[in-house]
This record gives sequence, structure tokens and C-alpha cells, in this order.
Amino acid sequence: MYQETCPYCNIHADEEQNVVFENETCYFIQKESEQQILQGSGLIIPKQHKQNVFELSDQEWMDSRELLAAAKERLDTKYSPDGYSVGWNTGRAGGQSIFHAHLHVIPRFKDEPLAGRGIRYWIKQEANRRN
Repeated sequence: MYQETCPYCNIHADEEQNVVFENETCYFIQKESEQQILQGSGLIIPKQHKQNVFELSDQEWMDSRELLAAAKERLDTKYSPDGYSVGWNTGRAGGQSIFHAHLHVIPRFKDEPLAGRGIRYWIKQEANRRN
């Protein structure tokens, strides 16, 4: 189902979203605007509109995994990262701001100011304790 306001429902029409790889059901894209700070980062996005990761079909899961492996191989060769942060944000409380499922693939480097602080770092801080 196409969503008028969804930026990921028409990937090829958006020049800022560079399609690096694609397979039957998914894309791996890299946004130009994110490369200055998150060098090499990208997103794996299902071609069909799925609001979140829990709506993916078995084929979309397999194809996401295939693109994740291809992306890692490319990023390892091009950037030689020291690690990766990989994850899905789901729902507003989970940090999702675009309601089309997308997997973040972020190369990490030991010389980053926030090296060693992974996906859970911010949410496991005392300031995030529920009252």
C-alpha cells in the first residue's frame, strides 16, 4: 500500500536516497545528508509499505538479511569500521519517526567521540528510569 507522505514508498524518485543494493523485496540506501556525521551509514527498507518490523513477511526478513550481509561486505571494504550499530526503531516511544519499517546499518569507529556507546546506551541511563 502506497502512503502519500511516506518518503520510503517511492525510493527511486528521491535523489538524496542513493540505492546501493536491492533485491526482490528490499533496498539498501545511503542518504547523502547523513554521510558527514554517520559515514557509510545506510538503511535497509522493504519496498512494500510496512509500518514496522513486526509486519515484515518471511521473504522480507530473508531479503533484509541478504542486504545486511552485502552492505557489511561493502562497508568493510570501503571504510574498515571497528564495529557496527544495527537496529530497528519501532513506534514513537521506540524512536521511530518515519512509519515505514527500516533497519539502520551504522559503521562505528574507535576514534569517534561516542565510540563504545551502542544502541542501548542512552535508554539505560538513570535519567530514563520510569517513575
